[in-house]
Amino acid sequence: MTAVVDQNCAALARVSGDDLQVPLVQGGTTTYANFDYAASAPALAQVTDRVQQLLPFYASVHRGAGYASRISTECYEAARGSVTRFLDAADDQVVVFTRNTTDSLNLLASCVPGDTVVLDIEHHANFLPWTRHGRRVVQAAATVEETIGRLVAELCSKPAALLAVTGASNVTGEVLPLERLATIAHQCGARILVDAAQLAPHRRISLRDTGIDYLAFSGHKLYAPFGAGVLVGRRDWLDTAEPYLAGGGAVREVTTADVDWAAAPQRHEGGSPNVLGAAALAAACDALCEIDADTLAAHEHRLADRLRDGLAAIPGVNLLRIWTDAPDTVGIVAFTLDGFVPGHVAAYLSAEHGIGVRDGRFCAHPLLARLDLDGALRASIGLGTTAAHVDRLIQAVATLVHDGPAWNYSTTQNLWNPTPETRPFTSQTPTGAAPCLID
Repeated sequence: MTAVVDQNCAALARVSGDDLQVPLVQGGTTTYANFDYAASAPALAQVTDRVQQLLPFYASVHRGAGYASRISTECYEAARGSVTRFLDAADDQVVVFTRNTTDSLNLLASCVPGDTVVLDIEHHANFLPWTRHGRRVVQAAATVEETIGRLVAELCSKPAALLAVTGASNVTGEVLPLERLATIAHQCGARILVDAAQLAPHRRISLRDTGIDYLAFSGHKLYAPFGAGVLVGRRDWLDTAEPYLAGGGAVREVTTADVDWAAAPQRHEGGSPNVLGAAALAAACDALCEIDADTLAAHEHRLADRLRDGLAAIPGVNLLRIWTDAPDTVGIVAFTLDGFVPGHVAAYLSAEHGIGVRDGRFCAHPLLARLDLDGALRASIGLGTTAAHVDRLIQAVATLVHDGPAWNYSTTQNLWNPTPETRPFTSQTPTGAAPCLID
């Protein structure tokens, strides 16, 4: 991939669905404008190509003498190397393949030998798992500096095994100073875990340079939506903990009376692994490594600033933030619109303009409660986003404020829908295949 800064903010890479045509409720079609990258990012072209190349060789990995099995095993184990390079992992850190970030954090929670300190702003994936061995919740303050002070006070109050923090908020995109937090955790006798589900697709991370002990992210947010995630981290806790899934592949030897468990990562990868998912995730890591980090950040900042400035100029739009001094923000913009329920706005954008955004509480209920909100809207930017997409979203919100919706909308089981719904909900299928009806 060529790392060239495009002053016109064109897409940085080809993603699946970048030319997707979607129907409009008033008739006709338009090219889909995807602002839902933070939920699940579309596949990179390099990722789908890699999966297509591997499919003819797909077989069960490990212990297979067949040629296809040997190829699949080689690809699966080589995928660990791609993740290691992508994160610049240290020599004592191992790569465990999981289903997603939630799976990774639940795995680590079963290994932590003590209390975990977390902020109240976390995604549920980095908030709920830590209760099993003791979770201590710190309320984030209005500034990053004061928030760090509160974390220091909590870590110093009594021993903790782990500090678990988000890399970038999945609601506002704000980034914490991770290297500094790693130093603080270590000085207080704790280790640090970073939920990088929202950070890894947007910023390069060096585990070696930052001192981060454990990190998790999902393939489906990293342009590899094939069902794989990773937990990368220090070996000792992973080697001594009970296996996350007891079963084949996680053992060295089994008798009727005892079992000798394998070391990590195999210790926590019981059962037949997701070979294609791991290969897809590795391909995404390799592809992102080819993009200059500064180019990626600059491209994203221009688009996000364009979106924030455009929305802020519309009467009734309220942009959301946690802190006033966050050192960086990835391409996530959350907002509310006075006089409109978020679900209504999201349905309008989809039905009348072919724009996809996320609405709701974003699996961050404590944070939304702190912001005194029942829900909000979130527009997230990725490698396939362009300035034209941003301008379409701004104009669509402005039209809603100035003219109102052109269609009627109603709720069914708390979901907003156009009334009547004129769009056909069928997926595109090969000729002769039955369509997949989507209710």
